[in-house]
Amino acid sequence: MLIRYLIRRALAAVVTLVGVSMLIFVIARVIPGDPARMALGPMATKEQIQDLREELHLNDALPVQYWEYVKGVSGGDLGISLYTRGPVADDLIKTFPATFELIVASSILMITIGIPLGTLAARYRDGLLDNFSRLFSLLGVVTPNFVWSVFFMLIFAFWLEILPVAGRLSEAVTAPPHVTGLYLVDSLIAGEWATFRDAFAHILMPAAALSLASIGQTTRLTRANVGESYERQYIEFARAYGFHEGRIAAKYALRPALIPTLTILGLDIAVKLGSAFLVESVFAWPGMARYGVYVILEKDLNAIVGTVLVIAAFFLVINLIIDIIVAFIDPRIRLGVRGQ
Repeated sequence: MLIRYLIRRALAAVVTLVGVSMLIFVIARVIPGDPARMALGPMATKEQIQDLREELHLNDALPVQYWEYVKGVSGGDLGISLYTRGPVADDLIKTFPATFELIVASSILMITIGIPLGTLAARYRDGLLDNFSRLFSLLGVVTPNFVWSVFFMLIFAFWLEILPVAGRLSEAVTAPPHVTGLYLVDSLIAGEWATFRDAFAHILMPAAALSLASIGQTTRLTRANVGESYERQYIEFARAYGFHEGRIAAKYALRPALIPTLTILGLDIAVKLGSAFLVESVFAWPGMARYGVYVILEKDLNAIVGTVLVIAAFFLVINLIIDIIVAFIDPRIRLGVRGQ
């Protein structure tokens, strides 16, 4: 049954990607401004502009343009970027690992801090820890990521001088041999511990800044859901059987409460791929989110569509993973149907 469910979800994801590609393709082409003129600059002649428009199929009807684009994508060709003058696929391959590594680090902080803190807050409701968690969650949710970025930079980089200001590595440190594009992973594979420490120091501030709002949201959701679990009758039965409070919290209170929390977490992790551009801009992080903003400003049609497709695919994959995890957590959930 799970295999059929995954096949149906995969087919639905393909249909969604096609719809997203059509939508963003049309939107990118109705934005005011001539991309050929913007790419060549104000000194270009009409003949040069016309030649570039012909090369990009901008003089064709929209269905023809889209079909030409689909033929290229089916062969792994996302077109040429007018911003970098290189293949869009190469740009995305180069910039995606940096953003993905930042999102993974941010998500680890979100899960390892938010869920335990929310669980403890629910267990000791209205206590000192609960009051602290509510204040912490409120500050995290209402404060924008770029504000935390500037705050961390002022404190840890300029005042305490214990963390580097920007980038993925220091200038004196050479990037590890490319395997995954994730510097932390590649440096571990190569056994380059000095590179790993430098990469870890560089990612701490941007990951923390990107994760604080998510940590606050996760803490609030976990506290509310675990608090509801503690009001269930089976918790009283577990206590009557003499189970340890830690076991009750982890197995009987947290596990059922994770289902709605994980659903929101999946959405939050997926959204980070497109919303990390402010943090990447502050810390000069060479990621795909910052690249996406630049190509939008340059009206780089191929790069815009390619970036949005990667974000959409990432969103769909993360949600599929969350659905699978939820299905294993709650055996009643199969094929998206409850109570069977």
